[in-house]
Amino acid sequence: MDGILEKAAVKRFQEAATKLGVKGEVNILAETARTAIDAANGLGIEVGQIASSLIFKLPSGNPLLIITSGRHRVDTDLVAKNLDIPGLGRADANYVKEVSGYSVGGVSPLGWISKPEIILIDEALNDYDIVWAASGHPHAVYPTTYAELITCTGAKPMVVGD
Repeated sequence: MDGILEKAAVKRFQEAATKLGVKGEVNILAETARTAIDAANGLGIEVGQIASSLIFKLPSGNPLLIITSGRHRVDTDLVAKNLDIPGLGRADANYVKEVSGYSVGGVSPLGWISKPEIILIDEALNDYDIVWAASGHPHAVYPTTYAELITCTGAKPMVVGD
């Protein structure tokens, strides 16, 4: 796992985290954290403690970031209804990289190259004292809290799945 901390995306995350006063350090996992289950297994924690950064397209074409608990899937119909919009569009890997600067599997909630139009955070993450989020690479994660994620991202709490 040599060199992960030197990757541009991880450095961008670290710069943003430092600027925002994030306390958690980047941890490098031997196995990939590309999925919430992989990350939880690598950390020896509950899958619900994984704060996955999922990107969707709003009707405007701009990105919606949902920081969600790994314990469930995002209910896109519920989110669209709560946002009073007709629906959420799928974001492919190229779109994700273009708007966030991160590759799928390593998308951090911090350090985006362009700010999402809307940022939501899954209220289920508040069930845990510590949650873990990606740090710009599929093998890099950092510990944080629900409150710290809200403070650092300006995310609006919402029920996004069950």
